[in-house]
Amino acid sequence: MTTSAAPITGLIADNVIGFARALRAAGIPVGPGAVIDALNALQVIEIGNRADVFTTLEAIFVKRHEHALVFAQAFDLFFRAAEDWKHMLDSVPLPEHARKKPPPASRRVQEALSQPSMRETPQAQEQELRLSVSDKEVLQKKDFAQMSAAEIAQVTRAIAQMKLPQAELHTRRYQPDARGLRLDMRRTLRGSLRTGGDIIDIHRLGRIDKPAPIVALLDISGSMSEYTRLFLHFLHAITDARKRVSVFLFGTRLTNVTRALRARDPDEALASCSSTVEDWAGGTRIATSLHTFNKLWGRRVLGQGAIVLLISDGLEREADTRLAFEMDRLHRSCRRLIWLNPLLRYGGFEAKAQGIKMMLPHVDEFRPVHNLSSIEGLVSALSTALLPHHRSLIRPAA
Repeated sequence: MTTSAAPITGLIADNVIGFARALRAAGIPVGPGAVIDALNALQVIEIGNRADVFTTLEAIFVKRHEHALVFAQAFDLFFRAAEDWKHMLDSVPLPEHARKKPPPASRRVQEALSQPSMRETPQAQEQELRLSVSDKEVLQKKDFAQMSAAEIAQVTRAIAQMKLPQAELHTRRYQPDARGLRLDMRRTLRGSLRTGGDIIDIHRLGRIDKPAPIVALLDISGSMSEYTRLFLHFLHAITDARKRVSVFLFGTRLTNVTRALRARDPDEALASCSSTVEDWAGGTRIATSLHTFNKLWGRRVLGQGAIVLLISDGLEREADTRLAFEMDRLHRSCRRLIWLNPLLRYGGFEAKAQGIKMMLPHVDEFRPVHNLSSIEGLVSALSTALLPHHRSLIRPAA
């Protein structure tokens, strides 16, 4: 068997290293060992064959299925931009799965390739780091609706890094536990049969602890679409660590997007949610949506001390007298009901709308959800909400 070994020049090595940095920035873990393996592998293939280069680097850099689409998009963008490699990478078309429509993560890949840190000196990178920290302080209290596309991208990355404390609730079920307080009579007697009752080893049981279920009901009307989209990033981040998260979107109808939000890639998850919902940025029928939830989903997802997050401005499309009844039913069915309203960003907020007046008496906590600081405050509130028998008063606008 003959192989067309080609020496790896400094230019090709620099491109492979730069490509690895772009993959790391896009969320694919690529270490220095993988870069060395890639450089060695490129020496034993036909370097002018674009398909061979793609397949070789994919085999080395991609270790998980959900990273394949991100890798294909990054490869296409990076090596198409590298003019010095055009003569040896454009001779053969890419494989079929690399020529599909760009995945939802393409925007994140483009941002990774356009980062100044990909081409600046360490001194410039240090200066940019200081600027980014300063910008983050400014973005803490900036309203989501007033942010530019670049600022929204920064906030999205900050939200994706938030972690919800893994406080757990006691269940009524028990499991074997050497330090448990309850005697496991069955295992104790069964173990004593082996020695004829001469030796008895005491076995104990302890309660099973599980994370408290979180149920989110998000308003996707026109006035709430920007806030809801960013809050979905937060829900996706906590869904990775907590499997008991249920998410519903409502406008003129109720849609369950729990399964769509469980995709590993955040951009894919949000794209799947958007394609599932038919009434995004439309009208609002809160009473009708809550009635559907209470009737079809309440008993399924509100058991075992669930905490409900209701994200809405409370501006009902049509005044409905059922709203107070449905809110009361929802409140009685869950452990805690937290209402997140972006209208609280106004210092002189007053509950004048009829829908808000009907909803407010039936919530445990009333909080803003218009900037990064408000979401960080929600994380603290959720950790407090997991304390047993805890009910706090309605909070004023922050």
